[in-house]
Amino acid sequence: MAISSSPIASPLGININTKLAASSSSPGLSLFNLSSKPTNRFSTIVLSSYRNELTSEDKKALFEKYGLDPNQFPSQSSSSSPSLKTKRRKEIQNPGRGKQVREEDEEEKPPRTTHRLLQVLGGKAKRKKLLSPKGMDVRPMMEVVKGSAFDTLQAAGGCPASLRPGRWLDLYSGTGSVGIEAISRGCSEVHFVEMDPWVVSNVLQPNLECTGFLDVSVIHTVRVDSFLERADQFVGQDSAFDFISVTPPYAQVDYGILMDQISKSPIVGEDTFIVVEYPLRTDMLDSCGCLVKINDRRFGRTHLAIYGPEWAQKKRKK
Repeated sequence: MAISSSPIASPLGININTKLAASSSSPGLSLFNLSSKPTNRFSTIVLSSYRNELTSEDKKALFEKYGLDPNQFPSQSSSSSPSLKTKRRKEIQNPGRGKQVREEDEEEKPPRTTHRLLQVLGGKAKRKKLLSPKGMDVRPMMEVVKGSAFDTLQAAGGCPASLRPGRWLDLYSGTGSVGIEAISRGCSEVHFVEMDPWVVSNVLQPNLECTGFLDVSVIHTVRVDSFLERADQFVGQDSAFDFISVTPPYAQVDYGILMDQISKSPIVGEDTFIVVEYPLRTDMLDSCGCLVKINDRRFGRTHLAIYGPEWAQKKRKK
């Protein structure tokens, strides 16, 4: 314990020079002798306990020994000390409890809600409003991109007014807006692949009900890679589709691996059209299996590629 040799101010206004005493009148204490010749109007008494604290009687006897009034020196103990000790004791008994509570609070997420911002662009369900989740959990295809995709497909199929009849596979369907647009424009059946049960129950299925397309729809609540690996089990032996839309979350897929998996799957036939939405700075091949790229357009940070049979590409050039 370091002690300054200079006079220190005390509440009594008496200057007392301090030196460490060789002995103590109270057990477990080392006291300081006081000089009898005051040199200043300030003073201090330094008490040090090496083994245990002073009792109230020892303190009273000590003050009286030096002619001081014990009532003028309030106790150093504070009402906050027990609470601090109790708090520290609780922290020792329950280590990490507060941290766990904070982690649980951070993990709690607000309830997911929906709104009606999307709509069907053409066909028999034109202008029907569709549900979509608030936030960025599901990112539907922009309406300008969707409109361009269907215009290209209708022109390639030889009927600008509507799609040629067939089956549509909507991968990463989310809200189902692409597949619903396909039914509205002439497709006879649509298979939706969406892995999020909440989206299926609260968004996709209500959208199919409000448009009246539930009877011609099949929902697969499964991961896309699992669906592609077991396509025969999900859709039967005749698993080739006439149209396939691929609108994945950009940051969660490798487009090279995904397109290779699609090209090798039995869902792709010789006359299949594939619509792929992909982000900027993504390299897309000029072909997908037996299909060739017939269109590739940019919409801001979004690109839209359409693959189809060679006859569709020749027809489009003419």
